[in-house]
Amino acid sequence: MALHLIKLCVGAESIRDLEEWIEERMRERRRQKLPQEQLHTTRMVPKRVEELLDGGSLYWVIKGQLACRQRLVAIRPFTDSEGISRCHLVMEPVVVPVSPRPYRPFQGWRYLTAKDAPPDLGDGSASAAEMPEELRRELASLGLL
Repeated sequence: MALHLIKLCVGAESIRDLEEWIEERMRERRRQKLPQEQLHTTRMVPKRVEELLDGGSLYWVIKGQLACRQRLVAIRPFTDSEGISRCHLVMEPVVVPVSPRPYRPFQGWRYLTAKDAPPDLGDGSASAAEMPEELRRELASLGLL
C-alpha cells in the first residue's frame, strides 16, 4: 500500500499558481538542458522511502486546504554547501486536484496513509472537478463538498 507525504505549498494562492510555477521551472530546466523533472528541496529525509516510491504522492496544502497532489518519482538525499543534510523530492510535473479538505498549518512534511488520502477529483466527482477552484474551496469549507 502506498504511503504519501503532505506539505504546505507556501506562496501559492491556488492550484493554478502552483501549475504556473512548475511550468516556469520546466521552461528554465529546458533552457539549461536539464532533465524535465520537478525538484522540491526539504531539510528532513523521509525514512520510509520504499513505501513512498511505491505509488506515493506529495499532497499540497494550499491556503489552508489539502488541494492537489503530485506523484513522487525519487527521493535524493544530499549535503548542501554548508554541510547540512537535505533531500530532493522528485515529482512528476503534473498536478492532480483532489477533493478539498481543510488542513491546519504545520512545519516540514508529514506522512499521509493511503486510507487517509483524499480522492482525486474526477474519481466519481466530475461535477466538482469542473468547478472553479475558489468555489470548490468555499463549498468544502462549508462542509458541502
